[in-house]
Amino acid sequence: MSWRNKTVEEERIEFVKRVLNHEKSKSALCREYDISRPTGDKWIKRYLNGEPMGDKSRRPFHTANKISTEDEQRIINARKKEPALGAYKTRKILVTAGWNDAPSISTFNAVFKRNGLITKEASEAAKHIVRFEKEYANEMWQMDFKGNFLMQNGVRCHPLSIMDDYSRFCLCGDAKVNEQLWGLKESLIRTFIEYGLPFSILCDNGTPWGSSQSTSITKFEVWMMELGILTIHIRPQHPQTQGKIERFNGSYKKERLKFYTPLDIEDAQRCREEYREFYNNVRPHCSLDYDVPASKYTPSSKKYNDKITEWYYGENAIVKPVKSSGYITYGSKGYFLSEGLGEKEIALVPSEEDGIFNVVFRQFRVAKLNLHTNTIVSRRVYLLNNDPRKKL
Repeated sequence: MSWRNKTVEEERIEFVKRVLNHEKSKSALCREYDISRPTGDKWIKRYLNGEPMGDKSRRPFHTANKISTEDEQRIINARKKEPALGAYKTRKILVTAGWNDAPSISTFNAVFKRNGLITKEASEAAKHIVRFEKEYANEMWQMDFKGNFLMQNGVRCHPLSIMDDYSRFCLCGDAKVNEQLWGLKESLIRTFIEYGLPFSILCDNGTPWGSSQSTSITKFEVWMMELGILTIHIRPQHPQTQGKIERFNGSYKKERLKFYTPLDIEDAQRCREEYREFYNNVRPHCSLDYDVPASKYTPSSKKYNDKITEWYYGENAIVKPVKSSGYITYGSKGYFLSEGLGEKEIALVPSEEDGIFNVVFRQFRVAKLNLHTNTIVSRRVYLLNNDPRKKL
């Protein structure tokens, strides 16, 4: 039916009068006026109570939780200071800073929304993540170079990040001029001196800790073994294995590099140190029930010693020197092991398999020597006892 010649209020009064006059059944009249039964009952009740039949304002009579202009501005300022953080983290920071009666999370989100402080990108990124972590601090560290970026002086910066898997505590956030081993060792030694040694370190297969050759043992892995640290490499094309360090790198990019490009390497280092302090001590983490990583991390009891002690392999081991070329000799035959072990001593230890020796460097098995095929196989670092790879 046409609504063009009557106002909405007149149509509703007409509907009610026809119902009260029993002109048709209520259901039939509701269908005729294209409304639901509950809506029809609402109009009848209003008419009988003498209430206006026009549309009522949807604005509440009072807003119990409406915050003051000052509080709203406080939230806005906090969001603008850290624009990449969501409502949970922003509120947590303000509460920690002393705002004990801060509004609810929904109020923070409402303030963000009505002030145009929520981007489409941020909304799409807000999704539940299933997390896995180690059981105690320093059981495993994650280490990675974030994708390099161009500084204002035209030189590229290579950010190095080292993080404790259990607590998410960022142990090192350095700005490096390249990804070479000498620079990595410099940062790691400083980190070891400050926080002690981890049980294992997880890293990818690239420079400088990995190798493009799956049959190689790198100098980095040899150095770690001399310190008693197991190196674990992620599976090729599975960067999610390093999810926590990838998340840290992504957060650094989103929360800092998006808004400021460092002038040079010194400025980049200053920025990295500032963000590491913020990340560890101020920025709440949802994976930690919105605590900060510093509240969960404790340094390792295993201290760093730059003097590498000699290793005794036992009476049943056949000790062999590794040539600088990476070869060892056994039974008048030469076998290529790894240039990374050049000038070191390894041991051949009989395995449970006939004709198979375990190739051992200190407390790690690094390969197997197969006398049936006269080849060295399974070049990969394993801790002889309590190897965490078996649990991954």
